[in-house]
Amino acid sequence: MNLTLIAFLFAIFLFIGMLVAFEVGRRFGLARLARDPEGLAKGTGAAEGAVFGLLGLILAFSFSGAATRFEERRHLITEEANAIGTAYLRLDLLPANAQPELRRLFREYLDVRSTIYKNSHEDTATRSKLQATAKLQADIWQKAVAASRSDGASADATKLLLPALNQMIDITTTRVTATENHPPNIVYVLLVGLSLIGALLVGYAMSANKGRSWLHATAFAAVISLASYVIIDLEFPRLGLIRIDAADKVLVDLRKSLD
Repeated sequence: MNLTLIAFLFAIFLFIGMLVAFEVGRRFGLARLARDPEGLAKGTGAAEGAVFGLLGLILAFSFSGAATRFEERRHLITEEANAIGTAYLRLDLLPANAQPELRRLFREYLDVRSTIYKNSHEDTATRSKLQATAKLQADIWQKAVAASRSDGASADATKLLLPALNQMIDITTTRVTATENHPPNIVYVLLVGLSLIGALLVGYAMSANKGRSWLHATAFAAVISLASYVIIDLEFPRLGLIRIDAADKVLVDLRKSLD
């Protein structure tokens, strides 16, 4: 089951759950009115304000965090392309006879990196490409170190090329960490719990009306459910409807420029 379907089902169940909670709250209110015709409990505004304030805070921080991580992951792709491009240009500092093999390895490296997260839902394929990345990094590093110390290499080869290669290698770890960086599951549990409690309180407060206000109940449930769906989709930009696949074009274009 892909993430788009999971997120969609999550939003639907949250929407239905909030409508059910709204109805349960309304019936609690009606039962209270039947026992006490003078009205519902007084002085509950502070409790309701705390619940809705916390719900708004959780939604705001979850959405802000998801959007920030989305932009960070997209920015890291550009950073990696820049790091690879810089290291590739600095191969000119090496002896002419050492450059062809390293340039070939760079092209092979870019072939892997530009497609490494294309099918991120396939864990086996992704792990295989990560292993291929590590092997190519080791080969490039070893050959570059040897070439930078050989006769004919520029005196600045070790000062300029090796730090560029180090940055190129380090950013792959940064990208893996960014891909796996998500809020704790308890945040989503809290979001669902507060949403249901909020719907319960809305239904309870509206029980004083003669009829149900389905417009308000439906709008409230729909807005919260839609916001939750977008948050989940942003958290997994390789699996849902909101994707960063287009950002990989910078790596693809760089690979074409090396031919």
